[in-house]
Amino acid sequence: MDGLKVSEAELLVYLHPSKSKNVSHAIFDQLSSMLFKYNETFDGVLLAYGASTNDELAKILPGLIPCFGVRLKAQLLLFDPKPNMILEGKVVKLGGQSLHIVVLGFSSATIIDEDIREEFDYKVKHGKEMFVSSVNKRHKIEIETVVRFVVKSFDEETLHISGSLLQPNTGNVNWLDKYADEELVESNSKKRRDDHSKVTTDGDRIKKSKKHRSSHS
Repeated sequence: MDGLKVSEAELLVYLHPSKSKNVSHAIFDQLSSMLFKYNETFDGVLLAYGASTNDELAKILPGLIPCFGVRLKAQLLLFDPKPNMILEGKVVKLGGQSLHIVVLGFSSATIIDEDIREEFDYKVKHGKEMFVSSVNKRHKIEIETVVRFVVKSFDEETLHISGSLLQPNTGNVNWLDKYADEELVESNSKKRRDDHSKVTTDGDRIKKSKKHRSSHS
């Protein structure tokens, strides 16, 4: 899945002197407060982190409110989806006009009707809402389905994604991974059969044409 990246950063964390007895705990508290929020400095949503410090680098900073700065090296796992990236998420709500998806357990995504390709028909079977492909009935999207979709936009403040299922490589992940190659093989086989049938038919027409001309000569 696109949108994930690992970044290494050198940070300066400011702490109150009362935190000096347990610097590591105070640093992790600060970093934890940044989780699942978009951070312009990191250029992404912080999902996880690891950090190492050197207490010898701590410096008392002058000012009205006393504090000390600690430099640390951090490894950051960031989520930063851009337009045209491919994401995956679980369908949590579905209706005739839209799909609602959760990505990575925290970010919501919506795909509206105009961004769902025409082959998907909205149906209700045995009380269950779903989108079913008219091209292949095995390709279905319903509640709890993990779908692969393309990013149209990402709201950094609300962490909301606008997505699209217009592209042929999008849809039910399980179907795409298990059957897409099979469908391609079947499609190519059908094309070869059609081409062979066309060649055979054209050949028969040529033979008949020659036979017809020779009967008149």
